[in-house]
Amino acid sequence: MADHDEDDLKMALRMSMQQHNHPEPKRSKSRDDSGGSGEVPEESPEMKNRRMQRELMASAAEKRMEAAKSAVPAMSAPKSAESVKEVKISGSGMEGKSKSVSMETCKEKNGNSGVELSTAEAHQLFSMIFGKEVSRNVLAQWCNQGIRFSPDSETSMGLVQHEGGPCGVLAAIQAFVFKYLLFCQEESGNVAPNVSTNLGVRVSNSESMGADIFSSLSEDHKSSALVRSMNEMLFLCGNNETAVIASMDVLDGHVEESMDGSKDEVIATILEGVSFESAFDLQKVLKVSTYTSKASALYKLKAMLPVFRSRLGALLFLISALLSRGLDNVQADRDDPSLPLVTAPFGHASQEIVNLLLSGSAVANVFDGKMDFGGGMFVKGISTTVEVGFLTLLESLNYCKVGQYLKCPRWPIWVVGSESHYTVLFALDTKVQDENQLESREAQIRRAFDVQDRSGGGGFISVEGFHQVLKETSIDLPSEKLEHLCSTGFIVWSEFWQVLLDLDESLGGLKDSTGLMGKKVFDLYHFNGIAKSVANGSQATSGHENPIQRPRLTKLRVSVPPKWTSEEFMANVSVPSGSSKNESDEKEKSVEVSKPDPAQRAPLVDCIRTRWPRATCSWEGDAPSIV
Repeated sequence: MADHDEDDLKMALRMSMQQHNHPEPKRSKSRDDSGGSGEVPEESPEMKNRRMQRELMASAAEKRMEAAKSAVPAMSAPKSAESVKEVKISGSGMEGKSKSVSMETCKEKNGNSGVELSTAEAHQLFSMIFGKEVSRNVLAQWCNQGIRFSPDSETSMGLVQHEGGPCGVLAAIQAFVFKYLLFCQEESGNVAPNVSTNLGVRVSNSESMGADIFSSLSEDHKSSALVRSMNEMLFLCGNNETAVIASMDVLDGHVEESMDGSKDEVIATILEGVSFESAFDLQKVLKVSTYTSKASALYKLKAMLPVFRSRLGALLFLISALLSRGLDNVQADRDDPSLPLVTAPFGHASQEIVNLLLSGSAVANVFDGKMDFGGGMFVKGISTTVEVGFLTLLESLNYCKVGQYLKCPRWPIWVVGSESHYTVLFALDTKVQDENQLESREAQIRRAFDVQDRSGGGGFISVEGFHQVLKETSIDLPSEKLEHLCSTGFIVWSEFWQVLLDLDESLGGLKDSTGLMGKKVFDLYHFNGIAKSVANGSQATSGHENPIQRPRLTKLRVSVPPKWTSEEFMANVSVPSGSSKNESDEKEKSVEVSKPDPAQRAPLVDCIRTRWPRATCSWEGDAPSIV
């Protein structure tokens, strides 16, 4: 049966190529326009060829579906020690392994369908994702979302989202894609030529932004970044030891054998009758392959790109990530394993899904480490540094606290969470996360001062303790300033701080010759990949059609006042009566530059402020949307 399937599909593909090279001529009349004679016109060769093509492709798809339902042993791929390791999916990902892998890549070139899930594994997986009761609407959202780049030229580097539920999966993948497109030249060799880690790109306006930054990216560059991103994420879930890739046995051989231009069409035709509405559906169709070689997994992912672009792509990647982690490990990561990972009733990706894809662990919380409640009760957060981070509107509403691991990732890229959606924020310059020299110096002096503070947080220390602070921090105060500060027998932080602001750096002070007083100004970019009808009566068009929300890339200018002094303190700094006019002018300049730029408000700004307190943002055009 398998041979007949493949023969039918190959014949259909050949006919498709012939049809492409010799398109059917236009007909002036339809069959119904036969002059009322009752005779049916003779079918043209071109029409006959097209009809036979459709019938052959449908026949091949139907035969494969029937074979999957009956679980014919002949349809299962041979289990070869040369291709993949068989693992116990419910465990850690390394249990029950067969003998060592060798020549994985060569074997994959010949096609390998992997192994089936057991009945118990399929039920555990489906229940873990969707729970015991899931609506058809939620299933439809997760079974109709591919991993595809936006067709719009301005946002062609971004993944487009059509369904509401899988945005957490898409945003996490998107964050890693930006990492490879913008920063990882040494790893991918496919960095946009105009993008550098030293802010080498200048964007003139929001309309040309996408073209200016990403116009040089070819489809191969984007595909390479996507494949490398998925590969890194799956191995991250597998403790950098293994990666599991989920596919479907109804696609065996077709992805590799079909022509490049027809892969998406062929796969879409085959998947027309495939649905994941129960654990039984997963078991009868799903096949999984486990890799210990990143090169082999990368090759498999590249071959499977048309599958991930299909309507089941996002769900297949989530399944791959869960199996890479190991189902038992996923449940052990979570605070409440009884809840589904896809939240009811709207089918949104949970925080566990996002954390799994960003950190490799399906924990429910975003703080650092563990929170101990005593009596052996604790909840788990992020336990390690991450490549790309996470910010959330919920922190600005005091519902949670994002830890430093997620706020300060290795690369300046963050998934941004709102109450119902996930988007991505990124910078072109890695220095946006650097602590400036004034901030570092202030932190050092303040720590030394606090060690000597015996007032219970009152902000003053003894003269003896003050001399210890000066020694530890290498501050050389002029004798008149030293005597003035010590004249009362104790030193108050606010008075000491004013002296430091007037003291030259050569003497250990914080006098800033630039006049910026540690202020930061930089650019961030926000990408929202949603593309859907906007169900809002106030925005409805005159034709009663809802307008379409398209993927959007927005540039924001961010201004951050120095964190080491409040705006109110700077505004109230008094100029001593004996100060010169130049000193007074410098004070006024310092006060002026500490004032924030005219602010524009949007929920995204509240998210940015959780990372850079008191930041102000400005942009051109409509406010960036995180919903």
